[in-house]
Amino acid sequence: MNLTCVTENLQFPEGPIAMADGSVVLVEIRRQTLTRVKPDGAHEIIAKLGGGPNGAAVGPDGKVYVCNNGGFQWIDREDGMTAPHGYPAEYVSGSIQSVDLATGAVATLYTACGGRSLRGPNDIVFDKDGGFWFTDLGKSDHEKMDMGCVYYAKTDGSMIKRARDGMISPNGIGLSPDQKTAWVAETYTGRLWGFEITGPGEFAVPADVWSPGTVLGPLPGYQLFDSLAVEAGELFGLLGPNGAGKTTLLAILAGLSGPSSGAAKLFGQPFGPATRSARHAVGLATQDLAIYPELTARENLRFFGRLYG
Repeated sequence: MNLTCVTENLQFPEGPIAMADGSVVLVEIRRQTLTRVKPDGAHEIIAKLGGGPNGAAVGPDGKVYVCNNGGFQWIDREDGMTAPHGYPAEYVSGSIQSVDLATGAVATLYTACGGRSLRGPNDIVFDKDGGFWFTDLGKSDHEKMDMGCVYYAKTDGSMIKRARDGMISPNGIGLSPDQKTAWVAETYTGRLWGFEITGPGEFAVPADVWSPGTVLGPLPGYQLFDSLAVEAGELFGLLGPNGAGKTTLLAILAGLSGPSSGAAKLFGQPFGPATRSARHAVGLATQDLAIYPELTARENLRFFGRLYG
C-alpha cells in the first residue's frame, strides 16, 4: 500500500469525510474542532466543538453529525506519540452534535438516553432511513472502565435508543451493503461483532450483554481494532485450525448437511428449503477433484445438479 501525506500538524484527527470539492472534513480531538483539509493541505477550522469530537458523518440534510466523547487528558510520549488518557476535570458527559457546514453553527442534540448520560460517543454511520447508529466506547482511567453501548438516534433530536449494552470498548461501526447487519469493532478485545438489524434502532437480539451476536476474532497477539468500513463485493476468509469446523460450515451452507444444533443462515434466510434459490448463487470447489469416482458420470451430474435445486 502506497501512502501519501497530504497535510501535517493535525491534533489527533479522526472521522475523515471525503467531500465533493476534493477537501476532507475531519475532527481533531485534541484541538476540539471540526476542520476542513483543503486539496493543497491547508487547514480551515469550520467549528469549535469543545470536549472531544471523535467521529463524524454527513447526514441527509448536509450537516455534519459529530460524536463528542467529552474530552481527554493527553500524554505526550517520549516516542513522539500522543496518547489520550482518562478525562479532564471539566468533563460532564459525551454528546451528539450537528454542525452546519455553511455557517459553522453547532447544536447539541443528545447528552443522555433514558436518564443515563452518554459517556464517550465514538463513531457514527447513517442508514437509508436517515437515522444514525453510533457507538459509545465509554470512559476509563487507571482504576475503572465503563461498559460501552450501541445507540440509534434521529437527526431532529426526537428519538434516541440503546440497542446494545455491555460491550467492551465498542469503536468503529458500519452497516452491511444491504443494511441488514451492523458491524461493531471492539478495540481492546480485538473482536468484530455483527448484529442483525430488524428495524430502525432494533437488533434481532435483546440489548443486554447476555444476548449473542455474530463474533469474529479476536486476532492473535496484541492488536487493537479501531474504525471500520464495509464495502460491497468484499471477500471473507474463513480461517481456523484443523477440526475447527470450517468444512462442516461450508457443507451446511452448500446444503450437503444440516446443523446439529443452533441455526444457519444463507443470504439472511434461515437454512432449509427456503434457501434453495439462494444456493444458485453459491459455488463450492472441493479440495479434491470435484467428482466422485464411486458414481457414474450421470450420477455425478444428478448429484451436483440437486445441490442447486
